[in-house]
Amino acid sequence: MKILVPVKRVVDANVKVRVKADGSAVELANVKMAMNPFDEIAVEEAIRLREAGKAEEIIVVSIGPQQAQETLRTALAMGADRAILVKTDEQTEPLGVAKVLKGVVEAEQPGLVILGKQAIDDDSNQTGQMLAALLGWAQGTFASKVVIEGDKAKVTREVDGGLQTVELKMPAIVTADLRLNQPRYASLPNIMKAKKKQLDEKTPADYGADVKPRLKVIKTEEPSGRKAGVKVKSVAELVDKLKNEAGVL
Repeated sequence: MKILVPVKRVVDANVKVRVKADGSAVELANVKMAMNPFDEIAVEEAIRLREAGKAEEIIVVSIGPQQAQETLRTALAMGADRAILVKTDEQTEPLGVAKVLKGVVEAEQPGLVILGKQAIDDDSNQTGQMLAALLGWAQGTFASKVVIEGDKAKVTREVDGGLQTVELKMPAIVTADLRLNQPRYASLPNIMKAKKKQLDEKTPADYGADVKPRLKVIKTEEPSGRKAGVKVKSVAELVDKLKNEAGVL
């Protein structure tokens, strides 16, 4: 079985995000970029499934600019077998990404697609669900545990009421949550080997997909700072402030 793992290049989670002076977007110039943390978890889970004998090949794919090859090489250094870069300079949105991934799935015929439940840059949490809808495949979202048994996948997912286990008939889509695993660090020898590996370069047109943005960003601004709290002397004073100052009662 092949496992396909989409990965996204985002601003490093440890970097403070800043807005451009004109408010048009987030500042990306001279900013450290890295693999989306949820996608790292997805790559790690695919590697563990291969190590358990449930898969033979792991293919990672990224949709973005030429610089996204760095993210793919990180996945290769972790243990992925092949990498596909779908080059585009457009600002990609979940629907466009899902359409490209649909083309990749049809070309590669994986038995399982594992991806992060969301990207930390836009927090959309849509791509996995949209891809499942386009393919007509079963889906298990917010996975904290994945067990492959024959042609079925048992996915334990995190819901508001606790944990829910669903059984999916493969091929299927799984989106990874934080508690699924702890990603490994790539070793230096594997990092050096990954730099020499050839990437397959494609374009969205190769998969018959259109990734032109359908949304227009009017303005980007930082959230206002949190105001200092106040202490109250009694329940009556608390109720008064909630009613007359905060307006929540």
